[in-house]
Amino acid sequence: MSNIKPTHLSPSPLGTKQYWDSTYTADLDSHAENSSHVGTTWFADSLASTKILAYLSGPLLHLSLQETSFLDLGAGNGEMLVRLREEGGFAGRMTGLDYSEASVELARSIVSAKSDMDDGIEFQVWDIMGKEPWMGGAFDVVLDKGTFDAVSLSAEVDGQGNRICEGYRARVEGMVKRGGVLLVTSCNWTEEELKEWFGGGELLYEGQVEYPRFQFGGGTGQSISSVCFRRIEG
Repeated sequence: MSNIKPTHLSPSPLGTKQYWDSTYTADLDSHAENSSHVGTTWFADSLASTKILAYLSGPLLHLSLQETSFLDLGAGNGEMLVRLREEGGFAGRMTGLDYSEASVELARSIVSAKSDMDDGIEFQVWDIMGKEPWMGGAFDVVLDKGTFDAVSLSAEVDGQGNRICEGYRARVEGMVKRGGVLLVTSCNWTEEELKEWFGGGELLYEGQVEYPRFQFGGGTGQSISSVCFRRIEG
């Protein structure tokens, strides 16, 4: 695995907390007026949530329905965890994190309205790239559906002057149990680029979610990529 990372993305408003606070505040207001409005589901046009659910429920990862724990980084409206519980039948601990308070409030409201859902899904406000350490332990499955994309679009730099996306993998790695998996979904990075960003260290390439492929410039590609990494044991 090369130590050379892909070229950085140009900063964008989508990489700012202000953008997402505004987005989820608007979604929260709309949800309060009409409970059927649950906000935006990332990568819905690619059916990403459905394909991720099928991948996690399939035979490749051998996940226990009763015991597997899930952590969703940048949980948004909580849709992915809800689907894992309701459609996937996973009954273990589930935690969703987001740095936007409005996002967490929206996710909590959506889950609390489901009378058939137990209290096993919790949502917390926490900034993965902030200074506050994570004290919530490690999980069997850690999900990132667009969060690394947002971090990659941030203009923020760390104390050494590096873009904060450079430190993302190190922050996430310890949140994955040894032997557990990290599944990263991106519309900004290809499969190979995600391998460069996340491979190495204690994360090894495990597999990927398949999406419809298209041809361009003599090559093939996908509109989004979902790549799975497994943290080494021992």
